[in-house]
This record gives sequence, structure tokens and C-alpha cells, in this order.
Amino acid sequence: MVTKARCETGQARALNTYVKLMRATESVTARAHRHLSSIGLSFSQFGVLEALYHLGPMSQSEIGQKILRSSGNITMAIDNLEKRQLVRRERNPADRRYLIIHLTEKGKKLIRKIFPSHAAEITQKFDVLTVAEQQTLGRLCKKLGLKDR
Repeated sequence: MVTKARCETGQARALNTYVKLMRATESVTARAHRHLSSIGLSFSQFGVLEALYHLGPMSQSEIGQKILRSSGNITMAIDNLEKRQLVRRERNPADRRYLIIHLTEKGKKLIRKIFPSHAAEITQKFDVLTVAEQQTLGRLCKKLGLKDR
């Protein structure tokens, strides 16, 4: 039988863990992405470039799913990247209703230039954890992220 005190303890523990997770996420994200503003990229714009660089051309909705952003946010990010000639939209030949987003040569050149320093920055932020701790954190985050799917 679960008592009220045990529920409150479980709730307090869950809320405390959630606050720690969110603070850590915000802190690491802010520090790791600070360099993006110096090159005029938002977090979402960088996410689009990085996804296209590593996964290849895809639709706006696929990009949104990969980088966990809303369709409106992705549209604006792609609009701004297109204005800078870093990406281009192309009709899907199999289904003309859909647009496929491609990196331009200029976009490839930029992401190739900035990704290594970004990866080094992330690596440095996680160096506070041992290899085993990083693996455990990765497993736990995946488990938490998949709950209720």
C-alpha cells in the first residue's frame, strides 16, 4: 500500500530530478551554443545544417522531428538559411506536394568549418563525467525520452 508520505516523497524526488535535468540541459546548451551567435546562426538553424550534413536531404517535417522543433520554427529557420544561400528547397519528384531541403555548397562549406569546433565544445562540456557516467546518462536519457511513446 502506498502511503501519502511515500507519494509526496516520490513526487518531490521526481520534481527535484526534473529541475536538475532542466538546469543542466539549459546550462550545457547555453554554453555549448554560445559560439553560434558569433557566426549569425540560431540553435535551430545550426540544427538544420547539422541534420542535413549528417543525414542528407529531407523534408521540413523530417528535419523538425530530428531536431525536436515545431513546424513554424523549422520553416523560419529554413527561410533564413535559404536567404543566406545555405540551403535550397526542391520539390520531391515522387510527390510534388513535398519540399526536400538540401544543403548548398556554401552550406556544406560552413557546416564543415564549424562542426568540428562544436563537437569539441560538446566533448569538453561532458569531460566532467567519466566514460561510464556518460554512457549511463545516455541510457537514462533515452529511457526517459521513450517513456509513454
